[in-house]
Amino acid sequence: MLVSPGLKALYDQRRALLAWTASLAGLVAMYAALWPSVRDQPVFNDYLDKMPAALRSLFAASGADVSTPTGFVQVELFSLMTPLLLIVFGIGAGAAAVAGEEDRHTLELLLANPVGRSRIVWEKLAALAAGTAVLATGTALALLAAGPLTGMSLPAGGVVAAMLHMTLLAVVFGALALAVGAATGRPGLSRAVPAVAAVLAYVVNGLAPVAGWLEPVRRFSPYYQYAGHDPLRNGVSWPAVGVAVGTILVLAALAAAAFQRRDIAA
Repeated sequence: MLVSPGLKALYDQRRALLAWTASLAGLVAMYAALWPSVRDQPVFNDYLDKMPAALRSLFAASGADVSTPTGFVQVELFSLMTPLLLIVFGIGAGAAAVAGEEDRHTLELLLANPVGRSRIVWEKLAALAAGTAVLATGTALALLAAGPLTGMSLPAGGVVAAMLHMTLLAVVFGALALAVGAATGRPGLSRAVPAVAAVLAYVVNGLAPVAGWLEPVRRFSPYYQYAGHDPLRNGVSWPAVGVAVGTILVLAALAAAAFQRRDIAA
């Protein structure tokens, strides 16, 4: 019986998805529990104000007020921690999609089915995106459920918008991992290249406000498409969504083309 490569990938990820979702929900619950002890302590805002501009730009949302629920979530969850975790998941899933199958010597079995290589790439990408969306949805639900219990009210539309952009951010780097893996068949390289790219993109986006020479390239950073317009406060930016989706599709097309040309050794 022919099994869809995408459905197989999701089935293989089922335990990991449960563990990741539970971990992210636990992380949200931890920060929600911390909120009552933070909101009435001006020392936290004083600390942020005294940070060097470069560090504040890199590791905290510029202008965020941690005495408000939105500012607290921006600094503690949405500026670094949660995007980083979703990116790690996306890169891992992308690296496992083709290069991982090849390394485990299961790719030949997959190719023995009447399924074209392009279809394998696109279905693997769809599974990657679906898995990342599951994690983002679980995180959003946990945040919206835990917030009211601790007096941390957040705009539901803003949370959904931020998680949509965060999902696309993770899928961009996951698609890059898929493309490198499809072109080389090397799992290590398919993890390393997007990891380095993610760090560079983060640094460019973070330092551009204080290093003017980076400003012209900032708009090319996937992090800028994620957070440049502040989705938690301002909602979805459809131009940013379009750029992210376009980047993902281009990377997937490159992955499919590279995979088509490769000679897979038995």
